[in-house]
Amino acid sequence: METTVRTKVKELLKMEPGQIVLAKGWVRTKRGNKGIAFIALNDGSTINNIQIVVDKTAFPEQMLAKITTGACIGVTGNLVASMGSGQAVEIQAQEIEIYGECDPMRYPIQKKDITMEYLRSVAHMRMRTNTFGAVLRIRNQMAFAIHEYFHSKGFVYLNTPLITASDCEGAGQMFQVTTLDLNDIPRNKKGEVDFSQDFFGKQTSLTVSGQLEGELGATALGEIYTFGPTFRAENSNTPRHLAEFWMVEPEMAFYDIKDNMNLAEDFIKSLVRYALDNCYDDIKFLNDKYDDSLIERLQGVIGTEFVRLPYTEGIRILEQAVAEGVKFEYPVAWGVDLQSEHERYLVEKHFRKPVILTDYPKDIKAFYMKQNEDGKTVRAMDVLFPKIGEIIGGSEREASLEKLEGRISELGMSRTNLEWYIDTRRFGSCPHSGFGLGFERLLLFVTGMSNIRDVIPFPRTPKNAEF
Repeated sequence: METTVRTKVKELLKMEPGQIVLAKGWVRTKRGNKGIAFIALNDGSTINNIQIVVDKTAFPEQMLAKITTGACIGVTGNLVASMGSGQAVEIQAQEIEIYGECDPMRYPIQKKDITMEYLRSVAHMRMRTNTFGAVLRIRNQMAFAIHEYFHSKGFVYLNTPLITASDCEGAGQMFQVTTLDLNDIPRNKKGEVDFSQDFFGKQTSLTVSGQLEGELGATALGEIYTFGPTFRAENSNTPRHLAEFWMVEPEMAFYDIKDNMNLAEDFIKSLVRYALDNCYDDIKFLNDKYDDSLIERLQGVIGTEFVRLPYTEGIRILEQAVAEGVKFEYPVAWGVDLQSEHERYLVEKHFRKPVILTDYPKDIKAFYMKQNEDGKTVRAMDVLFPKIGEIIGGSEREASLEKLEGRISELGMSRTNLEWYIDTRRFGSCPHSGFGLGFERLLLFVTGMSNIRDVIPFPRTPKNAEF
């Protein structure tokens, strides 16, 4: 068998019939009659299977009995025009080798429909399903498209640290990193944990964002982006939260808020366009199985100009909706942080297109955002999408040393671990902007999946760190 070079299923399905080929993969289904077996084989390269036609008289019955759903096999045979519908070609088996048997009584992924909740409990095996094969191929293509987009625009890919002593968001929901003996924690004279004896000599955590370090890069290299894992110890079990997730965070010197919005809109449209151009088979499968408006929604984003809406105007629209009888679970008033239901109303009901919400009250936004002249709002921007709500959050950054220091003091933040950040305003400060795109939020939109745990290979959530 090994004298023939293996060809991936994705390529086999494009080939002309009339040649001997070798396919290797995992059995999705086996059916047939007394004389012929039909095996659906998939190797992960495409959503589509290749059909293997087996003349049962040419193979030992005992061997064929071992070819069950989930088994791994290699098949050498003649690629011929398919007699059935659904595929152009199929393989008439001449040789079969079984690489790995699969006990059908114990295999956790059976043909019958099983719930997403169950599949999360066997996340190490769920990649073999059509659904997760499609999702993970799209995830791969989107990661490549992100790098390609920024590379084409001259951005520098900056690797920011995963272990940090600063809390970018000021939320305090961070995972601690320590080598201290938890059964014998050293303490100082005040009875506090003595972090001077820890590995780094200070308290450290897993990062919630690479933004602050990204700003260092932007004020030296001009335009940078980070793309890596971030962590948040938020005890939340909603379909939109993970404890470990990936963020894309560009930071750009000499960009004002309008430049920032223009880049965010172009960036996300480019990614959606790339997905439709390069992942169409997988997207169509997800469209047909889970969300029949997915393709239409993706095409709609590309072909429309995003609405740019001041927060104050957004609140007015929501208050008007309440006055007209719309029921929201959370209250609407100037100064509140909008909930997903509010964001989705603006996008899905009022405007029926993506919205970039700007000029939020400073009291609900981070310390580093540039303050507007009104003294009440900051130059923030959130990109809101249908079904998702916020998909991008960003701002023009505060370039004034005096205003930045004032805001840090106003919020009662410790400067101990921020002096290096403040130095960017002390030494050659410049106007600059940036934003963060939650990679899994993007994937929710592109795949049409309803739970963020289903667009990452191994979800990390409260009480769940398997595999």
